[in-house]
Amino acid sequence: MSVSATQFKHVSYLWDEAEAAKLAGDEVALLIYRSNLLGADLRLTNYGGGNTSCKVTAKDPLTGQDVEVMWVKGSGGDLGTLKKSGLAALYVDRLRSLKNIYRGVEFEDEMVELFNHCIFDLSSKAPSIDTPLHGFLPFAHIDHLHPDAAIAIAAAKDGRKITEELFGGTIGWVEWKKPGFELGLQLKACLDANPGIRGIMLGSHGLFTWGDTAYESYINTLEVIEKCAEYLEQNYGKKGPTFGGQKLESLDADARKKQAAALAPVLRGFCSSQTKMIGHFTDDTRVLEYINSNDLDRLAPLGTSCPDHFLRTKISPLVLELDKNAELSDVTALKEQLAPAFEAYRQMYADYYNTCKHDNSPAIRDANPVVILYPGVGMFTFAKDKQTARVAAEFYINAINVMKGAEAISEYTSLPRQEAFDIEYWLLEEAKLQRMPKSKILSGRVALVTGSAGGIGKAIAKKFVQEGAVVILNDMNAERLEGAAEEFKAQFGKDAYTTAVLDVTSANQIKAAFDTAALAFGGVDIIVNNAGLSISKTIADHTEKDWDLLYDVLVKGQFFVTQAAVSVMKKQDIGGDIINIVSKNALVSGPNNAGYGSAKAAQLHLSRLNAAELGADKIRVNVVNPDAVISDSNIWAGGWAEGRAKAYGVTVEELPAYYAKRTLLNEIILPEDIANACVAITGGLLNKSTGNVINVDGGVAAGFVR
Repeated sequence: MSVSATQFKHVSYLWDEAEAAKLAGDEVALLIYRSNLLGADLRLTNYGGGNTSCKVTAKDPLTGQDVEVMWVKGSGGDLGTLKKSGLAALYVDRLRSLKNIYRGVEFEDEMVELFNHCIFDLSSKAPSIDTPLHGFLPFAHIDHLHPDAAIAIAAAKDGRKITEELFGGTIGWVEWKKPGFELGLQLKACLDANPGIRGIMLGSHGLFTWGDTAYESYINTLEVIEKCAEYLEQNYGKKGPTFGGQKLESLDADARKKQAAALAPVLRGFCSSQTKMIGHFTDDTRVLEYINSNDLDRLAPLGTSCPDHFLRTKISPLVLELDKNAELSDVTALKEQLAPAFEAYRQMYADYYNTCKHDNSPAIRDANPVVILYPGVGMFTFAKDKQTARVAAEFYINAINVMKGAEAISEYTSLPRQEAFDIEYWLLEEAKLQRMPKSKILSGRVALVTGSAGGIGKAIAKKFVQEGAVVILNDMNAERLEGAAEEFKAQFGKDAYTTAVLDVTSANQIKAAFDTAALAFGGVDIIVNNAGLSISKTIADHTEKDWDLLYDVLVKGQFFVTQAAVSVMKKQDIGGDIINIVSKNALVSGPNNAGYGSAKAAQLHLSRLNAAELGADKIRVNVVNPDAVISDSNIWAGGWAEGRAKAYGVTVEELPAYYAKRTLLNEIILPEDIANACVAITGGLLNKSTGNVINVDGGVAAGFVR
């Protein structure tokens, strides 16, 4: 059976017969292949959402007899990147036999632990709460997805009637029920009452479809979702303008970015009142259509319908009553204007918790909003890390799509508050959260390290990411920066960094870099003034151009980057760290070093001055003094190495050993050593230290501060 991709307009037909043929006979491999295709199309399911399964015959390792085994996506993971290690494998007969000891819906959570007694492959993933939803259905291949087009029907007031009429009775309907053992039994009951159906719509939730083969299941899934999407498209505009028409016009693209960059650090500060959060901004056209509409005030408080959407975006968004053209430069006035909105949101969330909580509910979680809507400008999302914040935005766009479709064909309905609470504060969900790895020491922190495309700067940026931070990679050399970005993407993924071309002598590029930080992550917490250069000449040979360049980059660059950082940090009002990479030469006198050494001394004292001024704002300013860090350093390119070698009467090749031999520890200093010092300062154990100098030079007695 072969289907043309041209048959589909609203979904992507990605099946490759040649690729699938290589997997023939291996149903589990075909399950993974199908899952990856489905997960690659965000119109079919969102990140981490949905699950798929297949049932195969296998030899029981204990009896040697043929048994039916179900392979199903396990707890956590994402369909688009699913591998065999992400699947759970269970004996089908054992799983189904659990209904004989099931004590009813009030006790369904206790069934989850019993899934472990049904495991066939002991090395497979832990079974998820959705396992019985697949287990009680008899089909060889099953897809459970959360496509926007289907959920729009499932979340419509007349969803059941629309489903019956649209599919002529070939798609069943099960009213909203929290995922679990009971819902699995309800799916089987629906199938028993409607033999021959090709799928089941879950009210407010999603879609189940199936087939006898991986390909038949895939095609069935695409066809059902395509039909849902076609139906929505045919009905857009029939009831009137989308979302009741546009209440206001968006700012133009540049103005939106400008407003968002100015506002993001203030929002991040409010959202970080309990835990430091990372931000994300989008002005996607779908977002703008929704937030600029007449129906925003009616729809936004309703919240989302699909549990996957809700868990990522919270009970409802915060809609800012802030003019799109508002002047945002008066930070004090802006905070005074926004504070009541955040207090009202936190109170709303507390009331929601207190009204819906059970005797055994987990303690209330962070009451700050995840999604913040700024009409005319865009949407901000805040979460523990960049990926979670970005995905929250993707999920809320899914929710917007659902609301748009449901309103076009009927009336949108969200989850009742109690049902939403029972999902959010589900004890099984809490247990999953408790199993999450402990946060790294720099989680939730945003770092801008100047000159981070190579040498010391890149080593610091890498170490920060390894410890949980996100970074703004930057360099004045665009080609070098591009290479560093490729390296970071390969090693850490796209959510660990963003980039900005930055010459620290350019006021415009400094501002642009901090705007980039605000749009990408919500602000900045850690600044490392690392960008530098060196010129080694005698007094006689030093030119005015040499002198100005050294002072512009090292002293003025440090000052103006710090000045821009402090502006952002004060908007956030959550403190911060500024680390200045200075040098042993700030303290030690040597030949052929008047310009560089005096500029380094200025950097050092400027650090002390800044520390004295910024302490009241909980902004710490500290210094790391390296010496002779030669590896991958721009400073050692050009004439500096030759100049220092000449000053000390050695060859360039002998410099590393020369520098190591003159230290107390007889050590060569590497970029990673400087990075470790920066983490030591920012990692939490030195939060009450400022104005300090840490020497990372192998021990040069002449460079001791005291």
